[in-house]
Amino acid sequence: MKKRLRTTVLLLTALATTTIYSQEATPATAAAVDAIATAPTPATPKQLFATSSPESRANWQRRLTLGPGDTLNFTLYNQPDTVKRDVVIGPDGRVTFLQAEDVTATGMTIDELRAQFDAELGKFYNNPRTIITPGSYRSKKFYLLGAVARKGVFQLERPTTMIEAIAQAGGLETGMFEQNTVELADLSHSFVMRGGKRLKVDFVKLFQQGDLSQNVAIEPDDYIYFPSSSANQIFVVGAVAGQGVVPYSQNATLISAITSRGGFADKAYQSRVLVVRGSLDSPETYIVDAKAILAGEKPDFRLEPKDIVYVARRPWARAEEILDSATLSFIQAALVTWTGQHVGPFITSPIVNP
Repeated sequence: MKKRLRTTVLLLTALATTTIYSQEATPATAAAVDAIATAPTPATPKQLFATSSPESRANWQRRLTLGPGDTLNFTLYNQPDTVKRDVVIGPDGRVTFLQAEDVTATGMTIDELRAQFDAELGKFYNNPRTIITPGSYRSKKFYLLGAVARKGVFQLERPTTMIEAIAQAGGLETGMFEQNTVELADLSHSFVMRGGKRLKVDFVKLFQQGDLSQNVAIEPDDYIYFPSSSANQIFVVGAVAGQGVVPYSQNATLISAITSRGGFADKAYQSRVLVVRGSLDSPETYIVDAKAILAGEKPDFRLEPKDIVYVARRPWARAEEILDSATLSFIQAALVTWTGQHVGPFITSPIVNP
């Protein structure tokens, strides 16, 4: 068994693009990593962008658009004295070449941008033919946060799977418990956000059962978050004065948790408060009449670690009606809380759609 675990660590190290600190792998990662051990060595970014057929590329590569930070090489056909190399697309998404100043490049392909420059430079040259070649693609990124060895922003230069992305970050954080190495990520509450919506990825199945159907391809601007399994917190979200976390205690109740976050907001629907418990993919739901509790007609509802308390603003009948809203509110609060505690409040606009 120890030999197998050491082999798993070596596989993770081979996949990672940065140094991984020596650590024992755990059975939770073994099944998933073993499944990709025999995968072919990935092509380099240059090979993938320049020579791979459209059919073999990821969807986001089939129409590869430009963005801030990308570099381009410019010249006019048959005019070598006009060569400009490594021109950086600015933070505002614009780029300048010769008399064509501040041309919008963000969201455009190389061919579309070339047509833009031909049109602009046509005001100064007779039938100009702008030649643009990519220097480097730096605008395509994804974010790995939480209980991973190396947190932060990663460049997406080639098709990358979830396992490969986590390997780039050095794997999931680990610690020692009763002389055994354990992973510190709460897989049941981990999530991926894409385009303002939660992507259906079951990390428990991926890492504990080796289900490679969950090993999805990463796309630009994906947020991947692994909460810490050691954080005994309760999330209070929705129509409350201040969404966020409440430290868990043995006496934690629904009303005490809501009170800790400033109480109900105006027009909060107090008659049916949703409590979500367990995995995000297979949750247990409880409907609690907070109005009756406050009136002394019912006992308060006892909470457990990692419960999500969601207060809606409008009446609802079944938990399924608002479960997605509760989950998205939790995700937004979890990301804002984590980044505020660890790297500063760089999330200034909602990551999820309201």
